[in-house]
Amino acid sequence: MIGRLLGLDYGERRIGLAISDGLGISARELTILPSRGARQDFAAIIEIAMRERAVGIVVGLPVNPNAPAGIVTQADIVRGWIADLRRETDLPVHEVSEYLSSEEARSMARMLKRRAHEPIDDLAACVILQSFLDARSRP
Repeated sequence: MIGRLLGLDYGERRIGLAISDGLGISARELTILPSRGARQDFAAIIEIAMRERAVGIVVGLPVNPNAPAGIVTQADIVRGWIADLRRETDLPVHEVSEYLSSEEARSMARMLKRRAHEPIDDLAACVILQSFLDARSRP
C-alpha cells in the first residue's frame, strides 16, 4: 500500500497523531488531541485522516509480555477502542505493538529539547508509525 498513513497513540486523556510521507518511508509527529469521548475522538481522527489524505490508520497496541493471564489489560481496552474505530471508518486500521515506544519518544523529546512537562503523545505516535513502516519494508 503506497500512500500516507496516520499513526495513533491512544490514551484515555490524549491521542497522539503522526503522519507518514506518501511513499511510506518516514513518519513525523503531527498533533495531540485531547480525548473528548469516543464519538468526538473518532470524528476528529477521521477529519484529520481526510485532510491529510491518509489511506490507512496505524494504532499502537500496548502489549505487555509480562501481564498476568485472565485480567483485563490496557491492550484489551485499546483493542476495544480499535474495534469501535473500525466501525466508524472505511480506512484500513492496523495494529502494531507499542512496547517501549514511550522510552523512545522520551529520548526524541530530549533531542528536540522539549520541556520535561510537555506531552509526548505525538512523538509516541511517530515511533509507533515508524516501526510499522520499517517492519513493512523488511523482506
